Amino acid sequence: MTRDLVFANAKVALADEIIEGWVAVRDGVIVEIGRGAAPRDSIDVSGDLVIPGLIELHTDHLETHLKPRPKVHWPEASAIMAFDAQIAASGITTVFDCIRAGRDVDYAPQANEIVSVIGSLAQARERDLLRADHRLHLRCELTADGVLEEAEAAMGRHRVDLISLMDHTPGARQFASLDAWRTYYGGKSGFPPDQLDRLIETKRVMHERNYKRHRACIVALARERGVVLASHDDTTPAHVDESITDRVAIAEFPTSLEAARLSHEAGIDVLMGAPNVVRGGSHSGNVAAEALARAGHLDILSSDYVPASLLFGAFELARRIEGFGLAKALRTVTLNPARAASLEDRGEIAEGKRADLVRVRLVDGQPVVREVYREGRRVS
Repeated sequence: MTRDLVFANAKVALADEIIEGWVAVRDGVIVEIGRGAAPRDSIDVSGDLVIPGLIELHTDHLETHLKPRPKVHWPEASAIMAFDAQIAASGITTVFDCIRAGRDVDYAPQANEIVSVIGSLAQARERDLLRADHRLHLRCELTADGVLEEAEAAMGRHRVDLISLMDHTPGARQFASLDAWRTYYGGKSGFPPDQLDRLIETKRVMHERNYKRHRACIVALARERGVVLASHDDTTPAHVDESITDRVAIAEFPTSLEAARLSHEAGIDVLMGAPNVVRGGSHSGNVAAEALARAGHLDILSSDYVPASLLFGAFELARRIEGFGLAKALRTVTLNPARAASLEDRGEIAEGKRADLVRVRLVDGQPVVREVYREGRRVS
């Protein structure tokens, strides 16, 4: 893009403060930031906020578009375009699309489905059909029999930017409570209680057979290819020790205050769900994201299963927690995830950074996305 853009009469969200001023863009890059009146022709944003484009590290919302109803498989190209439009309209300019490797109770991919979906995403990106910058987050269910083969197939054909190490064994991590596991998976699968009980035993056997070997292999693959690693649902000090040993960069959804504290103290960025913030707690009965923020152990928010929650969750942190501040809250959805994912060219409004920008208006205290720009080009 060669045309200059200047956003004036704005509340500009810098990394550490909100200023009244303007932002100038040239060739998709931020070239100048100023306070007060803009020095030349500009776009008057009428006092709205201009914030960095949001960075989403963990959303499995694409699955909802691919499988909108049980036994319904929506055409991939159409699903991806609809998903991308929703992502951009939520103010997200960089998104890590979660693709699951390994069969679980609520997820049974068809043959070659993973590679096919990743290929469709890559094709849409190559054709410049996507509004947001899409990257690949491979979620690996370590206890599943086929996870290693599926991960290797995906990584052999496409670039993977983030890998999370998951274990949804009943009685552990997110589902330390068997009742919580039965409620969650029973609701998703429709299985009767006796079938769920048999499944609990099956999954425990799979954990004993696969977990350690699969984790070691996938960690080795990630190191070999320079892929950022994330743990998932760490609960105990032993889980955190394992993550430290494996040089994990991000702790996704730790389920206890202790696990979050130990991860944060070890330099592992703690990621929690924005829906957890908006709802006021975890739907699984685990630690609340707001409690971690108050304790100083929250680094990153993720929209998880509701794209619009990312921006809303950040504003809720600033509103609910005295002294937290909007600049700090916005870092949980911009600069902090950028740094955790080794994306040094984005995540803040600063000279030389990508012009990924979002115009936000507060309506009755709620943030409303008005315009979204990716590298200086309006995409929503």
